[in-house]
Amino acid sequence: MKNGFFRGHGLGNDYIVMDPKELTFKLSPKNIKAVCDRNWGLGSDGILALVPSKKADFGLRIFNPDGSEAEKSGNGLRIFARYLHATGRTKKKHFTVDTKGGQVTIALHVDRHGDAAAATVEMGTATFKPDALPCSLDVPELIQQPIEAAGTPLTFTGVSVGNPHCVVFKPAEGSWSREELLTLGPALENHTLFPKRTNVQLAVPTGPKEIFILIWERGAGETQASGSSSCAAASVAVRLGLVKSPVTVKMPGGTLNIEVASDFSLTMKGPVAEVARGTLSPSFVRTLR
Repeated sequence: MKNGFFRGHGLGNDYIVMDPKELTFKLSPKNIKAVCDRNWGLGSDGILALVPSKKADFGLRIFNPDGSEAEKSGNGLRIFARYLHATGRTKKKHFTVDTKGGQVTIALHVDRHGDAAAATVEMGTATFKPDALPCSLDVPELIQQPIEAAGTPLTFTGVSVGNPHCVVFKPAEGSWSREELLTLGPALENHTLFPKRTNVQLAVPTGPKEIFILIWERGAGETQASGSSSCAAASVAVRLGLVKSPVTVKMPGGTLNIEVASDFSLTMKGPVAEVARGTLSPSFVRTLR
């Protein structure tokens, strides 16, 4: 199907999946921004592109709505997995996907309707080393480091789960407002300590195995949910001794379950939904050339 698309979401974090071989236009930054625009295009938190891979069963490139490229996306991987199953590109329930943030293994959970309604993703291993994000601080690990953003002194822990994250915790009795996210999110994303920018999570422990997070994604802004953000925040919470694994991560869009092993390897399980399939209109495609 020429210029076809598959649309899905993971807890309200929505992506469009496309096969570049079936497109009559290039997925250039300009065209990605046009397709992802919620007023003038399809609207999306990003585009997932099926690409060849010599390392894994499938290859995936992940594009943010500003046209930049992301290394990994937990929600995106679940949506991509559902796309592969729903469109008949695989009949397997276990397969591997190669991303710029590393190779992952996915297990599909198929419901009584034959739909892959949930997926478990082995997300790789969290690391707190500065060069993994990267971060310009000269410290062995980015554990509870001081930072100032938008005139506010904060303490952050930096972690890479294949893509970079800046996690800021408040004590258990605290809470974060959306206004704080909209102020601190962009300031931290573009902070000089992070030369390639970073994703941001404002977090608070809410139980012995539970945390709540607000999410600001690099290149996308505020999102309702994020798989890689959940993995990052859960790994930090365990590292700081705030919670024990497995961690229930609650977000505005819903809940994901993250297992943090003793070596900080991460396994994420969560729901995924298909919304629509279709084709871009010829008149819209002409604006992309």
